[in-house]
Amino acid sequence: MSQTRLTLISHPLCPFVQRVAIVLHEKGIAFERVNVDLHDKPDWFLAISPTGKVPLLKVLHADGCESVLFESVAICEYFEDLQPKPALHPQDALLRAQHRAWIEFTSVALSDAWGLLNATDHETARAKAAAFRKKLEQFEAEMSDGPYFAGKSFSMVDAVMAPIFRYFDILDFDFEPTHHVFDGLRRVANWRLALARRSSIQAAVTQDYATWLREHLREKEALLATV
Repeated sequence: MSQTRLTLISHPLCPFVQRVAIVLHEKGIAFERVNVDLHDKPDWFLAISPTGKVPLLKVLHADGCESVLFESVAICEYFEDLQPKPALHPQDALLRAQHRAWIEFTSVALSDAWGLLNATDHETARAKAAAFRKKLEQFEAEMSDGPYFAGKSFSMVDAVMAPIFRYFDILDFDFEPTHHVFDGLRRVANWRLALARRSSIQAAVTQDYATWLREHLREKEALLATV
């Protein structure tokens, strides 16, 4: 890695960017971060992003050539292959495949959580809260006693789930459609707390992240912007 320079193309709110940043911090890999305005995407960004989304990873090689990776899971897997220690996947092939499946499941949970955050009416908020609660119940039944998803070792599943929990650590979800989301889920509650305390997760966002999030919700006129 000493012969390459890494630039993470980012947006301050993007949870998928956070996944990559967490893995980079876990691996101790140095990188630069460049934010783009997703409401006014620059031409240079559109020229290198097949989906027009973040994250992108620019890899500047020692010979001056540049490679670009897109999609957060692909980028995270690249770093796992490139620098196997500390390992973020189990060594056992079956367990590794199971973890990858739960990573996909986490993306669905993220969709429900994001829908809950951005709900502008109570009916939508209730539906998204119920859907997200069901995902958490499935995690509760699957995971170990922690503190992390698979026990004492931090894994890629933890890295991709952490940005979701961050929403609930910042915002006040204690209003009627949403305040029962975490009730009775002891393992999930302990997992959430352990992730919030981890330095790589804290470092994955800028200090003004909460401000960005609240401003986004105000712009969307979300219910959560009023509580």
